[in-house]
Amino acid sequence: MATRTLALVAMIAVFCTACGRHRQRVAKIPVPPPASTAKSAPAPPPPADQSEPERRSESASQRYVEVGYASWYGNPYHGRRAANGEIYDMNKLTAAHLTLPFGTQIKVTDLENNRTVNVRINDRGPFVKGRILDLSLAAAKQIQMVGPGTALVRIEVLSMPAEPDFGSFVVQVGAFKDRSTGEKLRDRLNRRYGNAFMETFQGQDGVVYRVRLGPKQSLSQATQLASQLGREMLRSFVVRVDN
Repeated sequence: MATRTLALVAMIAVFCTACGRHRQRVAKIPVPPPASTAKSAPAPPPPADQSEPERRSESASQRYVEVGYASWYGNPYHGRRAANGEIYDMNKLTAAHLTLPFGTQIKVTDLENNRTVNVRINDRGPFVKGRILDLSLAAAKQIQMVGPGTALVRIEVLSMPAEPDFGSFVVQVGAFKDRSTGEKLRDRLNRRYGNAFMETFQGQDGVVYRVRLGPKQSLSQATQLASQLGREMLRSFVVRVDN
């Protein structure tokens, strides 16, 4: 009986020891580190299109493209004062345009022979229906349009000191050698629009009297007025006069 009791006590001791080892192994299971010590994932960078979008957008001047017919002029305008105040030199790479600001640098491509020339706007013109540019003699030579006299061209702005759509613009309705004819048209337009005036200009063949309306503060306003005059069978041009 005593022997059985001792054996039973020994078995219980072995069982308790095994249970103690099992609990000890469970206690040693590693605990995850606290949330405060874990490294947070880096924030994703902002989308590329949210950083300085103006660097990727073109200005109005850089988008300016115009297609139409160009002519050229030399004598007797050589040595005379251009519209921007400087002396016109037909041997320099310059051009006349009705609305682009003075000092604008443009690339002119002859669409008939693909020749190009870069010129600076320093004058106003051409005052001929259907033409968009008057090149100097030197510029016309570079794209080989002296002989033909005119060419279909594309104008692309390279640099511009001011935006092309804002400034001071007038609409020229007519140019006359007879002063009284100009005055009659000026008075008629004044009765209808209230802002007509007449300017004296020294032309190639003598004094010319230009009848104009305005000024308008944007190119779109002046163009709208010119379109209205066109519907009334009055041929007109928009001319920039602020510089």
